[in-house]
Amino acid sequence: MKSVKISLNSIDKVKSFVNDIARFDAEFDLVSGRYVIDAKSIMGIFSLDISQPIDLNIHTDGDDAEIMEALKPYLI
Repeated sequence: MKSVKISLNSIDKVKSFVNDIARFDAEFDLVSGRYVIDAKSIMGIFSLDISQPIDLNIHTDGDDAEIMEALKPYLI
């Protein structure tokens, strides 16, 4: 598991983020306080406070270089 901090502070960023990670087979969790939601769920993301940075946990067995490249626009 790898954990990074991301910023999804606009509706357009949330939509593009979900589209970017949906093409990967890995599991993605967003953690905000005591809430953990599936990062591929737009409705779940909007239940969080997106004005603050959010922790993204990436659960993958293989090389995550391609995933990290796709996440560059959102990393803090």
